[in-house]
Amino acid sequence: MRTCRALTVSSALCLALLTRAAAAAATPEATATGKAVYEYWCAPCHAAGPGHPGTESLQLKYAGKLPAVLLERTDLAPQAVAAFVRQGVLLMAPFRKTEITDAQLAALTGYVAAHYKSP
Repeated sequence: MRTCRALTVSSALCLALLTRAAAAAATPEATATGKAVYEYWCAPCHAAGPGHPGTESLQLKYAGKLPAVLLERTDLAPQAVAAFVRQGVLLMAPFRKTEITDAQLAALTGYVAAHYKSP
């Protein structure tokens, strides 16, 4: 129980730090890094057009109520992007720090959540 609680607190702190880093990551270098990470790891499943299983899955899930293409979304907070990347969701596997470093994740969250409009 104590280990589980410690992991939850640790995860929350990590996401908070990534969120702060993503907010600060609006530099041209961070945007370029975020785009490169997105193109390499995310676009094969989440880009526009047919043949992208993540986009096709979101089209079915949202039935046109939300954009299926991640880069067109305005409701994806940086924290949510970071959580999906690190923890995975449904059929999407989590990405380890050996695949996407924390610095790359901060740049990626800034890039993907660039159009985020807080409620």
